[in-house]
Amino acid sequence: MDWHLVIFNTVGGLGMFIYGMTIMSDCLQRIAGERLKSILAAVSGNRLAACLTGLVITGIIQSSSATTVMLVGFVNAGLMNLTQAVGVALGAKIGTTVTGQLLAFNIAEVALPAVALGTFMRVFCGNRNAREIGGIILGFGFLFFGMELMKAGVSPFKDSGLMVDFFTRFDANSFGGIVLCILVGTGCTMIVQSSSVTVGLTMALATQGLLTLPGAAALVLGDNIGTTITAELAALKTDVAARRTARANSICSIIGASYMALLFPFYVDLVVWLTQLGSSLGPADLVVDGIKPNIARYVANAHSIFNVINSAVFLVALPLLVKAAIALTAKGKEPDRDDLMAPMFLDEGSLKTPMVALSQSRKEIVRMAEISRQMAADVFPAFVSRKRRDMNRPDLKEEALDGLQRSIHRYLVQLYGDHNSPEEQELITTQMTMVNAIERLGDTTTNIAELISSAIDNNVQLSGEAMGDYRQISDTALEFYDLVVTAFKENRVDILPRAKELEERLDQMRLTMRDGHLTRLREGVCNVDQGLVFTDMLNYFERLGDYLLKISRAWVEQAATTL
Repeated sequence: MDWHLVIFNTVGGLGMFIYGMTIMSDCLQRIAGERLKSILAAVSGNRLAACLTGLVITGIIQSSSATTVMLVGFVNAGLMNLTQAVGVALGAKIGTTVTGQLLAFNIAEVALPAVALGTFMRVFCGNRNAREIGGIILGFGFLFFGMELMKAGVSPFKDSGLMVDFFTRFDANSFGGIVLCILVGTGCTMIVQSSSVTVGLTMALATQGLLTLPGAAALVLGDNIGTTITAELAALKTDVAARRTARANSICSIIGASYMALLFPFYVDLVVWLTQLGSSLGPADLVVDGIKPNIARYVANAHSIFNVINSAVFLVALPLLVKAAIALTAKGKEPDRDDLMAPMFLDEGSLKTPMVALSQSRKEIVRMAEISRQMAADVFPAFVSRKRRDMNRPDLKEEALDGLQRSIHRYLVQLYGDHNSPEEQELITTQMTMVNAIERLGDTTTNIAELISSAIDNNVQLSGEAMGDYRQISDTALEFYDLVVTAFKENRVDILPRAKELEERLDQMRLTMRDGHLTRLREGVCNVDQGLVFTDMLNYFERLGDYLLKISRAWVEQAATTL
């Protein structure tokens, strides 16, 4: 056996297969990606519709990993909720089996013509869509030519006693053998991060007689577990809801492979029965000219049947899957989007009694102020520590403040009417003013967070004197926040003199610190980049003081004594 030829054909074929998969998937996503993303973002809460959407989209782009990664991103951005995303992910598991079904067709003779046609279109076509279609055809050709190279590469193994002995270890006639096959399939797919690739390799080995149908079917079960690693990696730096989406995807595959392993003989029999049902295909173990021409279709069907059954099971049990994903995902320190955005006190039933409803909306405003204060407390120190993670996802808190602003506004608009007393109408107007000002506090703190991130990314570090000024003005802003939030919670009305004092102090600090910066700039202590960051920061803190004073005045002069 020529080991060089075996290695070159097998590894080269695998590389060509992976490259074909990649270029085909990338071109499909580019030519239809934005439309597909729009479809995903518009998925309804209907679990069946979500599943069918995932099936169709993954069938088009030929990558369940890509679909799941998109889902993680959408959940992280708040475009989808967890239940919607998990429903789509279940459909994606079925859609990804289309590649295996295509590979089971013996159409290797069109591989090189497809490569030629695809290359011609990629190189010579001026139209972008035509080039992308050429990339799809090129990827298709590489996919099938790589498959043939892998088959040729592993073909000599069947004449080697050592290799035959090795592959007979992947015998699924015992439970231990089934588990071994599942673990190997999982490990291989984790490495290449594509179940289609490992399913293709399994087909190549089975076609050459190195794997039995039960062994190949067990490997395919492992492939379905291994492919979840892509979504888990994509979710590492996302919020808790996005991590739950990836976790649900993993739980589904692990549990599915586990119960199928327990029912393995019935599973294999079902694959054989459904494959032979209504077709003239011969048995899986039929050998012709030293190869098994039929087994690839059985392997492809094993992949499809498992995912159809498993997705159907979890589609029925979707609420339980979501609960399991929530229970098995650690929250960590970052806030939960759903917990932050959901109003806690806006009771629709209280609208019939305006003063009760205003009391409820007041509680929601207090909660909104606390979120804004916590956001500032997380963001401001990050400029000193120079660690972005210390800011603790300010984007989530800003999104929550925006959502709560809309919810409170809708509630107060529903409450407002001719039936309200003048006092009630004044209180409604005052609460709207306060809500808007608190939301603008969040906007300004987001500006500060973005400025800090930019300074960290561009390695902009202030002088020691400037950092001392930053600590002083940020501490004063937090003191102002504490004054307002405490007044809200304790219904205090004596804060206005102190609020005016703090606002004037922030104004004076900005002027004094700006003058100090100009002096350092003239003396060459600071450069222009440092100056831009520092002056922008001072302006943002002065703006925070204006908003906090506005909130204080509204609270004291119009609201506090009657709420």
